[in-house]
Amino acid sequence: MKKYPRTEKYASDCVSANWMGPNPLWLLEELCEHMELKPGMKVLDMGCGKGLTSVFLAKEFGVTVFANDLWISATENLKRFEEAGVADLVFPIHAEAHALPYAEGFFDAAIAIDSYHYYGADEAYFPCTYAKLVKPGGQFGIVVPGLTHEFEKGYPDTLKEHWEGEMFSFHSKGWWRHLWEKTGIVEITACYDMEGPKEIWRPWAKWAKANLGFNDVEFLDSDTNDDIALIVMSATKQQNRLISGSSPCGSI
Repeated sequence: MKKYPRTEKYASDCVSANWMGPNPLWLLEELCEHMELKPGMKVLDMGCGKGLTSVFLAKEFGVTVFANDLWISATENLKRFEEAGVADLVFPIHAEAHALPYAEGFFDAAIAIDSYHYYGADEAYFPCTYAKLVKPGGQFGIVVPGLTHEFEKGYPDTLKEHWEGEMFSFHSKGWWRHLWEKTGIVEITACYDMEGPKEIWRPWAKWAKANLGFNDVEFLDSDTNDDIALIVMSATKQQNRLISGSSPCGSI
């Protein structure tokens, strides 16, 4: 499996105490190879969970992070950021993806690790909500679980036994690329399947089975045709991109 040297700085027990899916630092480090993050930038960490990715962004790149999550309280995350020594750079926010309290064009970059598929598979979400938050010339980056290609039924037969409703947000890299590209708002700078997705997923799967009773191990084992993917996509917002005033989205 590919090595992630930045992630190796962080204690594995600290990661496993706070992760909520496949190692988010591996996913984020992979994504950051395709983004230019510099001190002073304002970055939205959307769906940050317990804040591992937010701490990583602040420590590794010196950016100011708005750590947004719905499931974890801002107060709980603030304590983690204080303990990590990054409370001066990371601001915890508790907000739902369709009711975000940010000004248009506020961020230099918006990142979402293992969360965007929960809210962003809606065709209107990117052009009407998410894209507005980032200034022209700014960056977007996501890593999402998905499939190597689209299936007529929405999933391969091998995964049928373990397929759950929320998994219908699993799509291929081509599907995700088209979702953003067709808006004309961004230029896609990277879009690909990570190498060894099940190797990346498995440490979390074993932990989640032992500690939470989840069936991720069985889900991965049933994927005998290697249809599961972890998809990396980054993009840059076009300069002075406007949607016609007649659009329900307004200008972005």
